[in-house]
Amino acid sequence: MGEYKQVIVMRTDLKLSPGKLAVQVAHAAVSAADWADKRELDAWKAGGQKKVVLKAASLQELFELKEKARREGLSTALITDAGRTEIAPGTITVLGIGPAQEEKIDKITGHLKML
Repeated sequence: MGEYKQVIVMRTDLKLSPGKLAVQVAHAAVSAADWADKRELDAWKAGGQKKVVLKAASLQELFELKEKARREGLSTALITDAGRTEIAPGTITVLGIGPAQEEKIDKITGHLKML
């Protein structure tokens, strides 16, 4: 069956503080998991809930990754910030993908660098 993981892709052009980044990653992890296939979600939970945070240079890159993941049948969640602290309301900050089998996610995000 293989390993399962979840990937969170963060926009580096926003220059968020570490605290803001942590909150956005948490939002994406929960939201993407809510959309995951139950069998994959259960396998991911049983395997320790592996998560990886990766870098994207722009909003356009997040949109492209989301579309590729959607075409592969992976759960996704784009997170839009409420704008109460560091950035303007409605700013899309991160993309959550999965959980799913690592091979499936790596086809979409394997070229990205870790944050």
